[in-house]
Amino acid sequence: MIGPGAWLGLLGGGQLGRMFTMAAQSMGYKVLVLDPGSNSPAGTVADRHLQAEYTDAKALAEIGSRCAAATTEFENVPAESLQRLSEKCVVSPAASSVAVAQDRIREKLFLRDQGFATAPFAVIQSESDLSATEIDSLLPGVLKVSRFGYDGKGQIRVRSREELEDAFRTLRGEACILEKFLALYKEVSVVVVRGFDDAVVTFPVSENEHAHGILDVSIVPARVEAVTADEARELAIDLANKLDYRGVLCVEYFVLDDGRLLVNEIAPRPHNSGHYSIDACVTSQFEQQVRVMCSLPLGDTSMHRAAVMLNLLGDLWANGEPRWETVLRHGGAKLHLYGKSVPRPGRKMGHVTVLSQQIDAALGAAMQIKSKLVSNAAKNQARSA
Repeated sequence: MIGPGAWLGLLGGGQLGRMFTMAAQSMGYKVLVLDPGSNSPAGTVADRHLQAEYTDAKALAEIGSRCAAATTEFENVPAESLQRLSEKCVVSPAASSVAVAQDRIREKLFLRDQGFATAPFAVIQSESDLSATEIDSLLPGVLKVSRFGYDGKGQIRVRSREELEDAFRTLRGEACILEKFLALYKEVSVVVVRGFDDAVVTFPVSENEHAHGILDVSIVPARVEAVTADEARELAIDLANKLDYRGVLCVEYFVLDDGRLLVNEIAPRPHNSGHYSIDACVTSQFEQQVRVMCSLPLGDTSMHRAAVMLNLLGDLWANGEPRWETVLRHGGAKLHLYGKSVPRPGRKMGHVTVLSQQIDAALGAAMQIKSKLVSNAAKNQARSA
C-alpha cells in the first residue's frame, strides 16, 4: 500500500488530470504533473509541474525517482514512456493496456479476437485496401484514423467508394478503420475499475448524447432495460479482465434497436461520461484512480442521486463570460470549471452536473440550464455584431 503523503506522478495536464489531482490531494497525496504546456489545467493545481515532453528522459527519471506510483490522464501519452516509468515505480494502467486502447486498429482486432461484438469494420492501411470487395458492405460508413483521433476529430462519414477515396486522401493516407454506419437506439458507457488485487467494481451505466462528435449530455442512470444495463457492466468487467487492466477504464457501447450491445471503443482512463460520479456517487472515478494506483480498497460506486451532466464548450463564451447565476439558480446544480484561459468553439471548458431524486427532474433542469446558457451566448454575439 502507498499511504498518504507520498508523491503520485501524472502524465498529462488536461481537465481529467486536474480532477485527479484534486482527488489525490484531498486524500493527502502530492501530485507531480508532466505536461508540455505552461498553463495546463492540472499543472496549475499540482504540487509540482514539470514542463517537458512526455518522452523527455530527464523528466521521466525525476518522476520515477520522486513518485511511488504514476498514471496517465489521456491515451495518447506514449506507451513507451509508461513502460520506462514501470521500471522505477508502480504504473497504472500498464503500457501494454494503453498501447491497445490508443490505436483503433489494435483495439478493434483485440475486441474481435476476444469475442466482443463490434460494428462491422475493415482495416484501411493503404490505397490498395480501398478496392477490397468487403468495402461495399460497409457503406455508408465512418472512416476513422487509427491514432490521435478524439471528440469527432479524424473521422469522416462516407457514402460511396468515391467519398471513401476522397476521405482517405483528406486524412493523408494514415492508417484507418472503416466502420459501418449503424442506426442506433442509444449510446451508453460504463466506467469499470480493477485493482492490482483483482477486485473490480463498475459505476452505473451512463446514457450519452453527442453533438458534432463531442459528448453533450450524460444521463445517469441510463434509460435502458435492466437486462441491458446488467450486460453492459458484465461486458466491461470481462473486457478489463481479458485486457489484464489495472485502473479506471471506460467502455463505450452502441445499443441497437433490438437491444444488442456493440463495443464502440475503450478509454484507458477516467472518462467524460463518468464526471457525474464526483457529485452523484459515494466514490468518484478520480478517487478510484488514486485507490488503484496506491493499492487501497476500491470505494463504493453507488449513486445517492440521479444525475445529468452537461459539457460546457467554448462556444458559450462567445463575446463574454457566461452568466453562472443561470446555472447556480438551480439548487441541485454543481458547476465545475477547468481553469482554461482561452475558450474556443468545441473546447471543453467545464461541466455542470444536475442532481435530483428523479432522473426526469434532473434532465428537465439540465435542459433549462443549457437553453438559457445557449440563449445568453447568442444574445452576446448579436450585440457585438
